[in-house]
Amino acid sequence: MIKYNYRNKIILSIFITIAIIFIVKLFYIQVINKNYKFSANNNVLRYDVQQAVRGLIYDRNNRLIVANVPAYDLMIIPRELINKTIDTLYLCNLLNISKDEYLKKYQLASNYSKYKESVFIKHLNLKNATTLSEKLFQFPGFYLRKLTMRNYPTNIATHVIGYLGEVNTNKTINDKYYVKGDLSGISGIEAAYEQELRGIKGMSIKLVDVHNRDQGKFQNGKFDSLSIAGKNLVSTIDINLQEYGEKLMKNKVGAIAAIEPSSGEILSLVSSPTYNPNLLVGRNRSKNYNTLLTNRNKPLFNRALQGTYPPGSIFKLINGLIVLQENIVNEKNNFHCNEGYSYDFNKKVSCHPHKSPVNLESSIEISCNTYFCHTFEKYFKKFPNTITAYNNWYSHLNSFGIGRYLNNDFIHGSPGKLPSSKYYNSLYRGSWNANTIISMAIGQGELLLTPLQMANITAIIANKGYYYTPHIIKTISGSQIDSSFLKKRFCSIDKKYFEPIIDGMEKVLTGNEGTAVNSQIDSIVVCGKTGTAQNPHGEDHSIFIAFAPRKNPKIAIAVYVENGGWGATWAAPIATLMIEKYLKNKISNISQENFILNGILSSEK
Repeated sequence: MIKYNYRNKIILSIFITIAIIFIVKLFYIQVINKNYKFSANNNVLRYDVQQAVRGLIYDRNNRLIVANVPAYDLMIIPRELINKTIDTLYLCNLLNISKDEYLKKYQLASNYSKYKESVFIKHLNLKNATTLSEKLFQFPGFYLRKLTMRNYPTNIATHVIGYLGEVNTNKTINDKYYVKGDLSGISGIEAAYEQELRGIKGMSIKLVDVHNRDQGKFQNGKFDSLSIAGKNLVSTIDINLQEYGEKLMKNKVGAIAAIEPSSGEILSLVSSPTYNPNLLVGRNRSKNYNTLLTNRNKPLFNRALQGTYPPGSIFKLINGLIVLQENIVNEKNNFHCNEGYSYDFNKKVSCHPHKSPVNLESSIEISCNTYFCHTFEKYFKKFPNTITAYNNWYSHLNSFGIGRYLNNDFIHGSPGKLPSSKYYNSLYRGSWNANTIISMAIGQGELLLTPLQMANITAIIANKGYYYTPHIIKTISGSQIDSSFLKKRFCSIDKKYFEPIIDGMEKVLTGNEGTAVNSQIDSIVVCGKTGTAQNPHGEDHSIFIAFAPRKNPKIAIAVYVENGGWGATWAAPIATLMIEKYLKNKISNISQENFILNGILSSEK
């Protein structure tokens, strides 16, 4: 009897053990291992992601500059093709791809995930997608996903707008909004305002038959969600001014940056050479991108934001303001110029022949190097040592946005270069003074600025001591922009010291010896400064900054033309043409306009 009970217990234990194993296995299948759930659901359900319509972009006058057109991605779920027979060659013919290409795309999708959807063919147009949709029932595992592609009605402001690109793996990991094949902003406004532009995806869960044909909504759409379109943006760009600037800079290398001083709104941001933004849309995007990437003139590089250049003589205005603020000189003090500034026995900073002596106003008018070298040296002698003098000077420059990011709404840019005193201490082993870095007095040496920084400096002078952070967006679907862009930011120079500087800038265009006298505009008082930056790799760079009109300025502009020679030759006329175009919407000096439009400094091929 005992033996019988023992055997029963053994048999019962075996059954219990088997039952536990089955329960654990079922738990694993149904709860822990998602593959089985995927497999079961995918046999009858299809999860169609509804891509959100990307927000539109307008110029400051509500002219549409970025639109959308319908397109389709052919999606694949590799698991649904297993044990299914399809006419691969027929599908390849429909898609206009080779069988090898088909196999490669299938393998990539399968490696990514057998259960998750991924893009098989990107950006089919409406015609191709319509033809394909009628045949898709023959190809289980494939379906069309509707989306929109960018369209650029004006083909203008490419660097401002930016472009879209396919998200990488890191993007999909760090932001669950994206899946493989999604597009995201790479540069310009598209990147800076990606969160606002992209909208919110929707989801449609559908029942499908064995042929992957739509059999209606799952539970009458109970679990569906609608996509929400991205927000529309109104930019600060004046597209007519932008278009004109791009025409003037054709066949030239450089940049234009124009700002409304009273608001910090960027009116124009030209980088040359540019490219047609529609090249980076559609199935040929990768091929076109590689062509642009290998172009020797670097059309993808945004010179207005990322290009760093020596400012040349336009920097004399800042040094002039600093020596006034520090009571080193006043506007009436004179210095003699004997065609240069001599220092350290046999060293000399050359200057062109002109009348002498010169005060602050006339030194700006004729761009005298000697005046600013003398005042730079006197400034350093005011302080107990070189380090203290330099750090104070550095602080003044910083307040103008020099040597730092302006914290605008672009995600790409450069702070330029403004070396610290530690840099020079290390370079010269603690033995240096004003004459060691005398080239800084005239905007040369290690100093580098971006064209946008140059335009912002011009806006500060126009406003007599303050600026608003330059920004590219005016409104977001009717709402206000970031409040930081509406805040006045003051430089370290008192308002009263700007007037003599501005007097000199006016004389640049109206004085008898003004360096840009040939670029003055009838009935508009323009205040400007020419610059010519030495270039060890070729012809000097042509530079000009200006604002207009003198009273109640409406535009502040910086023009930088690489290898353009004298500032008065190319940069000055481009700047004044832009000013007249913006303020009067017409051009009075047609011969000068034709000279610039027909001028060739670089081939854009």
